[in-house]
Amino acid sequence: QVQLVESGGGLVQAGGSLRLSCAASGSAFRINVMAWYRQAPGKQRELVAAITGAGTTNYADSLKGRFTISRDSAKNTVYLQMNNLKPEDTAVYYCFLAGDMYYWGKGTLVTVSS
Repeated sequence: QVQLVESGGGLVQAGGSLRLSCAASGSAFRINVMAWYRQAPGKQRELVAAITGAGTTNYADSLKGRFTISRDSAKNTVYLQMNNLKPEDTAVYYCFLAGDMYYWGKGTLVTVSS
């Protein structure tokens, strides 16, 4: 089993920044892709950004330039740096891991006030 623990969410004013972290733990697991998704109230969950084991990144087009995904392979941790946050970025942000199986974190709430 793999556990994903997110942290770093909170309340921030528009224009501010937050850094989310997601640490993966468990026994003998493989990481093909780690990603961040988000789900705003009343909306479907959407991909924010992903990073492969080789370090290749992919972003939602609307978020390019403001969000940056990175990883620390030694710590099995992925980060999401979010800059110039907007009220429409308010959502629960979920960590995702694709390896031998798919795993989801419980989510961390990001609230951006105007």
